[in-house]
Amino acid sequence: QKQLVESGGGLVQPGGSLKVSCAASGFTLDEYIIGWFREVPGKEREGVSCISSKDGSTYYGASVKGRFTISRDNRKNTVNLQMNSLKEEDTGVYYCAADRITSVEAMCVTYVGAGADVWGQGTQVTVSS
Repeated sequence: QKQLVESGGGLVQPGGSLKVSCAASGFTLDEYIIGWFREVPGKEREGVSCISSKDGSTYYGASVKGRFTISRDNRKNTVNLQMNSLKEEDTGVYYCAADRITSVEAMCVTYVGAGADVWGQGTQVTVSS
C-alpha cells in the first residue's frame, strides 16, 4: 500500500525556521514528482514547492521563493522542505503528494495536486508570536 507520512510541523515564531519531511512507504519516489501544498481555511490550496525525483527540477511558489528549499533524500525515500524566515502567512496545514505527472509546474501550478496518486495526512505549521 502506497503511503506518504508528513512530519516536522509545529509552532514557530516569525523569522524562525522549520523543516517538514515527507516519507514514502510501499513505493519508491523514483519517477514521481512530489509536491508540498498548503491549505488554509477559506483559501484555495496553494502549491508551495514541487520536485522531480526523475531529473531534480524544482518549483517554488512566489510567496516562498528564496525562503524555502525542497530536497530529496533517496536513501531514506523522503522529501524535505526546509522553511526559513517564516512569516505568519505561512501558517497552514502542509500536505505532501506524489504523482507521475509530466512536470513540477503541472503538479504545483496547473493541477495544484488535484488527482495526485498519493497524499499524506498533513502536518500543521503555525507561525505566531
